[in-house]
Amino acid sequence: MNYHFNFAPILEQWPLLLSGIGLGLLLALVSIAIGSVLGLVVAFASRAPSRWLRSLAFTWISILRNLPILVIVLFLFFGMPQLGLSLDKITSFVVALSLYASAYMAEVFRGGLLSVPQGLVEAGQAIGLTSLRIKRYIVLPIMFRNALPAFGNNFISLFKDTSLAATIAVPELTFYARKINSETFRVIEVWLVASLLYIVCCYAITLVLRAMEKRLVLEKA
Repeated sequence: MNYHFNFAPILEQWPLLLSGIGLGLLLALVSIAIGSVLGLVVAFASRAPSRWLRSLAFTWISILRNLPILVIVLFLFFGMPQLGLSLDKITSFVVALSLYASAYMAEVFRGGLLSVPQGLVEAGQAIGLTSLRIKRYIVLPIMFRNALPAFGNNFISLFKDTSLAATIAVPELTFYARKINSETFRVIEVWLVASLLYIVCCYAITLVLRAMEKRLVLEKA
C-alpha cells in the first residue's frame, strides 16, 4: 500500500465543513419540528371515532412511509415548478423532509397514545375535565414521555437523511465534502473527515436525548 494520507487540504476547508454540519442540524431540527406537529395531528386522526379521519390518516402514513425520501425531494424541487409552484432548494428539502418525518412521527405518537392508561383518562373525566384539558394535562405529557426514545431515533435518522440535500445543491456537509473532493482529489481523507463529523454529531445528539430521558424518569419518580 503506497497511499500517503494528507489531511492538510481538507483541514484548510474546515470552516466549510463546519458550516455544512451546522446547516444539516438546522434542517433536521426544523423538519422534525414541523413533522412532529403534522404527525401529532395524524396520530390523533388515526384514533378518531370518525372512520373517514382514520382512513385519511392511514392513507397519509402509508403513502409517505413507502416513498423514498429522495423521490419526494426531487418531485418537490423539479416537479412542482411544472405545476406553477417554485420553491427554493432549502425550502423544497425542508418540506420534503417534514412530510417524510410526519408519517414516522405519526406512528411514534400513535404508539404513545396507546400507552396512556385508560384509567387516567377516566379519572380526568370523573373530576369534570373537558376533553381538551384531558389531552393537555394527562394524555400529551404521558405520550411525549413514552415516545421520547423513538422520537430521538427518528431525529438522528432525519439528521443523517440531510445528506440527500446535496442532490439539489443544498450546502450541507455532504455537498461541501463532494466539492472539496473534486478540488483536492483526496477521496479517502475527505470522506473520513465527513464520516467522523456525522458520527460525532449523532453521538452528541444521543447523549442529549439520553439526558432528557433520565430527567423525565426522575421527574416521574
